[in-house]
Amino acid sequence: MGARLKLFVPLILFLVLAGLLYLGLGRDPKELPSALIDRPLPPLRLAALDQGRVMDAAELRGQAWLLNVWGTWCVACRDEHPYLLELARQGVTLVGLDYKDDPGRARDWLQRLGNPYRSVLIDADGRFGLELGVYGAPETYLIDAEGIVRYRHVGVLDAAVWRERIEPLYRRWAQP
Repeated sequence: MGARLKLFVPLILFLVLAGLLYLGLGRDPKELPSALIDRPLPPLRLAALDQGRVMDAAELRGQAWLLNVWGTWCVACRDEHPYLLELARQGVTLVGLDYKDDPGRARDWLQRLGNPYRSVLIDADGRFGLELGVYGAPETYLIDAEGIVRYRHVGVLDAAVWRERIEPLYRRWAQP
């Protein structure tokens, strides 16, 4: 009887794996869970790219803002950049996190393509990104007026994502 049962082990393993795959296919890959949702942003003390000083997130208290993780090495970041410029023109406060990048290249990139950010913070070694739980770039975090992470979007932020997912939350969390 034991030898006969061994014949069913591959079938059982296949069914378990198929079930897990089926469950995974029903999820939106852009909706990656984050342990930071509804928690304070980790302590933010990074050098600002253009200001030569250390910035603290407390400077942004009292308003909702977006923390956009990007890098010059990121092809998708170039795709989302024109829309970030549009959001900045609309008055949305954006802070860039130049992730695992060379600051000189970042300065050149922003000079050529335009700078939508109120400040750009340098995370050359990726330590702050690690605290955020960054998977890659681009990623955008909505931070409320009290400094609480309210939403995380993985991938390109475009007009549809803004309108359908982020803008309603941005408006909701804009006031303390």
